[in-house]
Amino acid sequence: MSDLFQQAFQESLKKEAPLADRMRPRTWEEFEEQGTIVGPGAMLRRSIEADSLPSLIFYGPPGTGKTTLALLIAGMTRAHFVSLSAVLAGVADLRKVIEEARERRAYYGQKTILFIDEIHRFNKAQQDALLPSVESGLVILIGSTTENPMFSVIRPLLSRCRLCRFEPLSEEAIVRIIERALKDKERGLGNYPVEIEPAAVAHIARAANGDARAALNHLEFAVLSTPPDGAGRRKITLSVAEEACQRRVLSYDRADEHYDVVSAFIKSMRGSDPQATLYWLARLIYAGEPVEFIARRIMIHAAEDVGLDDPQALVVAAAAAQAVERIGLPEARIVLAEAALYVALAPKSNSVIKGIERAMEAVEKQRANPVPIHLRDASYKGAGVLGHGKGYKYPHDYPGRWVKQQYLPEGLEGAVFYEPSGEGKEKDIKIKQ
Repeated sequence: MSDLFQQAFQESLKKEAPLADRMRPRTWEEFEEQGTIVGPGAMLRRSIEADSLPSLIFYGPPGTGKTTLALLIAGMTRAHFVSLSAVLAGVADLRKVIEEARERRAYYGQKTILFIDEIHRFNKAQQDALLPSVESGLVILIGSTTENPMFSVIRPLLSRCRLCRFEPLSEEAIVRIIERALKDKERGLGNYPVEIEPAAVAHIARAANGDARAALNHLEFAVLSTPPDGAGRRKITLSVAEEACQRRVLSYDRADEHYDVVSAFIKSMRGSDPQATLYWLARLIYAGEPVEFIARRIMIHAAEDVGLDDPQALVVAAAAAQAVERIGLPEARIVLAEAALYVALAPKSNSVIKGIERAMEAVEKQRANPVPIHLRDASYKGAGVLGHGKGYKYPHDYPGRWVKQQYLPEGLEGAVFYEPSGEGKEKDIKIKQ
């Protein structure tokens, strides 16, 4: 009786599972995109079909098919398939799986595939525990992560796995998934008489931002929350879809995405593109990036990319940094936008950063000779006895408040670190020789 009850319980869970879970692809034909990974003729697909799988790390945004592909593999392989969640499992669970894999190989000659969802949540010790078994081939690992594995998976484990990058799904693919769910009577919403506007489908696909799971969650909420009309049909209009989707939530908890968006923001300012500058700034603000961090980046690039071609850029950026600390969001977005646009639209010069980098390189690679005697501190008692300051020429005593004398240490005479760009305000800068 207990087995029958357990079976009935599992069937009940399947029926009550979210639409996104019920609609997981079960065949290659249902699996959308990711052609570079498992398209017809792709190497990984051939290895899956030949049941000769290497250890793999699947990484990419949520809802792009990582777990689904692992489950497809589970249904096609002759190996024993074990699934663990890194959120719940620990080293003891890994040791149990490894020991069972060892027995399975010894007594039955059967391989073991271990799928670890959200492998980035395993700490170093837990990832280390996998290494011997993965290296020996006792366990074929499939790790799934939404984070860049270069940040979240230890290098020794990475070197033993093939990396497979999943890309966000196109809006066209999301539309096909939505339409499939609306027609499927076994797993989808085909038993509901639904009349959905094309604009509503397009909005859901667009709001999903490449995430099939999000799209199906929005669709399910829209259908189930819409009461049938007199004819028994549920009409999903654009306004219903907008309400179901609400405000789009950007995926922004991965280390690499943080750096990628910041990089795009910086490069747009450097490239003098005000439209892209505002867009990436909006992405940073929308995702909850601290305004203080954004202000610091603007200040840095006011000095790095504008520099002395327009010294006012740093003044504006510094004032913006002070202002956002006082006023906070949402008004701080206006201040940040002004400062970012100023940097984007200002004339560009990297002479400042080039100058300091050259000077730093000289300090690092060349001998650090003593400060010339005439430049040394002569303000303390006894300095004169040592000859400090002797021969120093005070520029204000000379015409034009300038006099030629050696300021660099021995060995660096005539070295050039800073060179004006010749544009903007730097075109008026003349370095006296």
